[in-house]
Amino acid sequence: MRLIVGLGNPGREYQLTPHNLGFLTIDRLAERAGVRVSRPEGGAEVGLGELAGEEIVLAKPLSYMNLSGGPVKVLLGKYGLTPSDLLVIYDELDLPWGSLRLKQRGSASGHRGMESVISSLGTMDFERLRLGIHPGRPIGDAARFVLRHLSREEVDELEGITERAADVVRLLISEGAEKAMSVANRRAGGNQNEEA
Repeated sequence: MRLIVGLGNPGREYQLTPHNLGFLTIDRLAERAGVRVSRPEGGAEVGLGELAGEEIVLAKPLSYMNLSGGPVKVLLGKYGLTPSDLLVIYDELDLPWGSLRLKQRGSASGHRGMESVISSLGTMDFERLRLGIHPGRPIGDAARFVLRHLSREEVDELEGITERAADVVRLLISEGAEKAMSVANRRAGGNQNEEA
């Protein structure tokens, strides 16, 4: 069994913001697996199903981004899982819009949601899939930028981005991290061994 957590903020006002790409990818995975992520459990909305022949728990913490770690820790305990069974999906301002980067471990790189998860679990050794949100131009207020509403053009591109992210998750489960990283990180245009 694998716990797949998307980071984001609950509420309609946050639904289509850059900071909610984790939630939006969970929605895409749920659609593929025929799962409803709606059951309240451990401070998150949860759905159970199967993807690529493996049991999965899909989760969206309801604690708001900066307190995501609590629900993640509770869910790992509830299902008898360890950080090695965890995949966290979230937005990354250090990567260009639409790019993906899969890593097996690493720091939070200033992402408050990931700081919370790492602090709660006491380890950086778990898989994470980062979805790039940088627009390719200077950003004044980063906090305001990640909570702004996506442009019409960005919304039009969301389906393709979350589809690619879901493909990477399926590949991770079916063929392992090395294969999935080679696909995701090549598209991100970066070094798949980078640990930053």
